[in-house]
Amino acid sequence: MSQSLVHATVLLNEAVDVLQVKPDGVYVDGTFGRGGHSRLILSKLGASGRLIAFDKDPMAIASGQAVQDARFHMVHSGFEHLSEKLRELGVGKVDGVLLDLGVSSPQLDDARRGFSFRFDAPLDMRMDTSCGQTAAEWLAVADEGELTEVIRDYGEERFARQVARAIVAARQERAIDTTKQLADIVGKTVHTREPGKNPATRTFQAIRIHINRELEELESVLPQCVNHLKTGGRMSVISFHSLEDRMVKQFMRDMAQGDKLPKGLPIRAADVPQGKVKLVGKPIYASAEEVAANPRARSAVLRVAERLGELDG
Repeated sequence: MSQSLVHATVLLNEAVDVLQVKPDGVYVDGTFGRGGHSRLILSKLGASGRLIAFDKDPMAIASGQAVQDARFHMVHSGFEHLSEKLRELGVGKVDGVLLDLGVSSPQLDDARRGFSFRFDAPLDMRMDTSCGQTAAEWLAVADEGELTEVIRDYGEERFARQVARAIVAARQERAIDTTKQLADIVGKTVHTREPGKNPATRTFQAIRIHINRELEELESVLPQCVNHLKTGGRMSVISFHSLEDRMVKQFMRDMAQGDKLPKGLPIRAADVPQGKVKLVGKPIYASAEEVAANPRARSAVLRVAERLGELDG
């Protein structure tokens, strides 16, 4: 692997340390990437421990298949299929789940993947290049309303309508099939931007999230993680943008509170519904040293929850 495509694992020790890995435990890495977290978990497991890793990126799968360890199993699948795949493997409850969300450095830095406006490359953006619609294919058929909604909701772009209108106008002249074409269209439309950010940043993020169904898949996997955790098992989730982090934060809070009862209802404290998890510590952010070494760590947020026992035992 070339140096430029090496992935610097964000919050490596922090995300694994909070799992409190047991030597004989069973763990899930829902986002293998290039295996930084997985390798650290394996280093803490004993001979009877087990690690199941998921990823839908064929390049990540190739990297995972190079791990020669009988305790390790690689699954070519997005983590939204966690329950189904664990069932196929005969795995029920696990001791911990780690999710490192978003796009990896190799995906961003490989021009062929079409994730970045830094290169002039085919506009792909699929994490799983073996299936699904490319960004270019979606841009060719989405109407102005859908484009506006995606760019506004997933990119939090206040000029979403103007960008959508510009895309529709541009594709009438020529198909938008490269990253440079899209970046140029957005750059001519968005005239103000946060310092240090390319005007296309939010639009590229929005399209990537939409193409890969990132938020829908996150919404699907979070309850699966809780359901598969043993009592005392932990889930460790790293988010990289506000939409992900908001979803993770709210989910964990809801799971910690349990079923909400109407105010003023006469009920004994012992009968108040118990939450399924407890929140562990405060959110963890990358250190100044890590951000200096890897600027992509600056937006990372790590949240942790621990599974509580069932009331019925």
